[in-house]
Amino acid sequence: MSVAGVTKEKIELNVADSPPMSAYVSRPADAGPHPGLMVFQEAFGVNSHIRNVADRFAAEGYVAIAPELFHRTAPAGFEGDYKDFPSVMPHARAVTSEAAEADVLATYSWLRTNSRVRPDAISCVGFCMGGRVSFLANSVVPVRNAVSFYGGGIAPGLLDRAAKLHGPVLLIWGGLDKHITPEHRKVVTDALTAEHKVYVNAEFSNADHGFFCDERSAYEPNAARQAWALTLEFLRS
Repeated sequence: MSVAGVTKEKIELNVADSPPMSAYVSRPADAGPHPGLMVFQEAFGVNSHIRNVADRFAAEGYVAIAPELFHRTAPAGFEGDYKDFPSVMPHARAVTSEAAEADVLATYSWLRTNSRVRPDAISCVGFCMGGRVSFLANSVVPVRNAVSFYGGGIAPGLLDRAAKLHGPVLLIWGGLDKHITPEHRKVVTDALTAEHKVYVNAEFSNADHGFFCDERSAYEPNAARQAWALTLEFLRS
C-alpha cells in the first residue's frame, strides 16, 4: 500500500556506547508542528512493511520515525526474510533491554528537539519484538501513549516496569497466537491493574501473531483494519 503526500528520508542517530543507528522518517509535508511517533520494528527489520506503516501514520499527521534496532549486529537497511525466522534471531537477541533503552533515548531525543514535532505529544507503537520495545519505551521516556501489537517478552521480562509507565497503554493481541499464551497476556494486564495504570486490552479472537502485517501469511485484513482504527483513536485521546 503506497501512501502519497508525505515526505520521507533516512537519517542517522548517535546512540550511547554504540555504532550510529539509521532510522526511517516519514512526516507531513508542512512544517507543523505535529505529534511525534516512534515506530518500533518487528524482528524482520525496518522493511517495506514498517516503512509503509510509518508512511500511513505520517498521512494521519504524525512525524513518524522507525529506528533500525538491529544496528549493532546488522548492516544499515537490513531486512529479514519472513520465511526464515532463525536467520533474524541473533539480531533480535542483541536487542536487550539495555540496548533498547539507549535506542529509545536517541530516537525520543531526535523527536523532542525537532522543530516539526510537538514535544508534549510524542507516543510510540511497536509490532512483535517492537511491541516489547514500545512497552519498555513507555517506562524510559515520558510518552503520551504507547501501543503494543502482540509484544512478545513483556511477560515476564518487563513486568517490573509496569510501575514506571508514563502514558496509557493499548495492548493488541491475536487470539490464535501460540507464541503469546492467554496466561502471558493475563499476567501483563494483572501487572498494569496492580499498578493502577490506564490501559486498553484488545484481543482479536480470529487473528494470529503478526496479523497486522499484509506481507505475512498471518495477515487478517478485518482485524488489521479494526486494529488500525483503534490505534489511531487511542493515539488521539
